[in-house]
Amino acid sequence: MEIREILSHLNIEHLTPMQEAAYDAFGSRGDMVLLSPTGSGKTLAFLLPLVRALRPSCGQVQAVVLVPSRELALQIETVFKTMNTPFKVMSCYGGRPAMDEHRTMKGLQPDVIIGTPGRMNDHLRKQNFDARTVRLLVIDEFDKCLELGFQEEMAEVIGQLPSLRKRVLLSATDAAEIPQFAGVGNGTEGLLKLNFLNPETDTVRLKLQRVLSPDKDKLETLFRLLCMLEGRSTLVFVNYRESVERVVSFLRSRKFPCEAFHGGMEQDDRERALYKFRNGSCPVLVSTDLASRGLDIPGIDHVVHYHLPVNEEAFTHRNGRTARWDARGSSYLLLHAGEQLPDYIPADTPWFDMPEQTPKPPKSVWSTLYIGKGKKDKLNKVDIVGFLYKKGGLSREDVGQVDVKEHYAFVAVRRSKVRQLLTLVQGEKIKGIKTLIEEAK
Repeated sequence: MEIREILSHLNIEHLTPMQEAAYDAFGSRGDMVLLSPTGSGKTLAFLLPLVRALRPSCGQVQAVVLVPSRELALQIETVFKTMNTPFKVMSCYGGRPAMDEHRTMKGLQPDVIIGTPGRMNDHLRKQNFDARTVRLLVIDEFDKCLELGFQEEMAEVIGQLPSLRKRVLLSATDAAEIPQFAGVGNGTEGLLKLNFLNPETDTVRLKLQRVLSPDKDKLETLFRLLCMLEGRSTLVFVNYRESVERVVSFLRSRKFPCEAFHGGMEQDDRERALYKFRNGSCPVLVSTDLASRGLDIPGIDHVVHYHLPVNEEAFTHRNGRTARWDARGSSYLLLHAGEQLPDYIPADTPWFDMPEQTPKPPKSVWSTLYIGKGKKDKLNKVDIVGFLYKKGGLSREDVGQVDVKEHYAFVAVRRSKVRQLLTLVQGEKIKGIKTLIEEAK
């Protein structure tokens, strides 16, 4: 399959220099380490050459991709499927029954499995697929896997893959030393390291400012700052799950639209929050550092550090959510009078001048519609958009991003049209299917 054809499916005209270098290097013998900033396109940098390295579909798993989170697994799976190659892929992660995944494996017979280390070990121990056919191993966000303490689980996965011929590690930071268990560079072909980290260039694109909070409790200052940002896409980082809930509760009490995101939430609730943030119906996502890695959310304008990050690495990855590719972005550090800047943050970081008058909380142009049927019910984007045009009285300008999942779908709809739309479609069927249609909670 031609690379140009794959790029056309992804609506990408050309590769970046980093992606081109990774594509060429992947084809050489030996293992590879790719270092590149968050948001620079590392997913495509390894998926394109990985597809080229796969044999014609043989009904066996040929490649395993290890990731630190279910969100990253789902993101990579989505990109792989969008590439529209002849190869089959599936993701595996905790939070859902492993038996269901095993049934999918048996029916799908994937060429590539993307999964978190713990769940991958579960399938390997139960011999749910033949480990002897796996020739390629990719560990994405390798530094994050180490940070989260997946060393033993990753070592166990690697130890159960006896036929590996190539290992590829990807990271947004340069680890001082790669642990021995990874096995990179141990073969006769050695190790190739590609380093595209450039802190000076990345800093130029990012505008960093301090925001003074008169009180130790920064909630009021955060509210005022977010109002000043006028509804632009913003990620607010806190250090604890309880803090996420507290901040979101306060902002909602002040009529500020926002969503919560942390590891203690149910998967469906996390996905719903991300969809609303991605499609523009919710301008602010309040999260733990779970959102600092592995999420593909283009166009984030601002990052707000409500709590100071735990270390420099966390600071780097939080800021990496904005100023992605060639875009520019802003990062704000909320500080009360008694807080000191860590050594890794420049002491001359300027202060943001907060105006005395605070604008009213923004109202999003978009709202998210939930439809209770999806791909398993033979619904696709064309069906849904056509239904909304014909039965809901909407025009092309009234419909935004459409995401169709296995059992449900989300659609961004112009907020001013939602009430009329729900009245018009009450009792109507999509492709002869009766389904729940409501504004997403």
